[in-house]
Amino acid sequence: MEIFDRLFDFIVNRWQLVGAFAALLVALFYVEGRRAGRKVGPQEAVQLLNHDEAIIVDVRERKEFREGHIKGALHMPLASVAENKRELQKHSDKLIILADKSGQHAAMAGKQLQKEGLNVARLAGGMMDWRAANLPVAKEEKPESKKEIKKEARKDAKKK
Repeated sequence: MEIFDRLFDFIVNRWQLVGAFAALLVALFYVEGRRAGRKVGPQEAVQLLNHDEAIIVDVRERKEFREGHIKGALHMPLASVAENKRELQKHSDKLIILADKSGQHAAMAGKQLQKEGLNVARLAGGMMDWRAANLPVAKEEKPESKKEIKKEARKDAKKK
């Protein structure tokens, strides 16, 4: 109980400092939220996709993408988003929904694409929330031959 008494005394005696700190936190969250684009929940994303008003861009690495992705999603690893912005300009009339594992890394890609003037949103909760909502996930087949494996490795190396 003593710690709560001390905390209360601190807040009462230094209310300007506490108020300034709270205002700074609110401003920080507001600015960061605006920079990274708005969030779109899985259900809203489905509606936008069904009405052909959005596309999904999956920014995870190839291995994670192969294990399961949203059907029709463009695969564009986070490291290659800046290089592939011309590809996304083709879809400037639609909302570009960025998907990652949990919704954190998509913010970085969102910032880059917003600078290009694209209409961007993040999939809230990423693929974790998509799967939790029991929405369909497509899996990419692994290459079967050594030749295909080498071809995929070269493709990955070029993107890095």
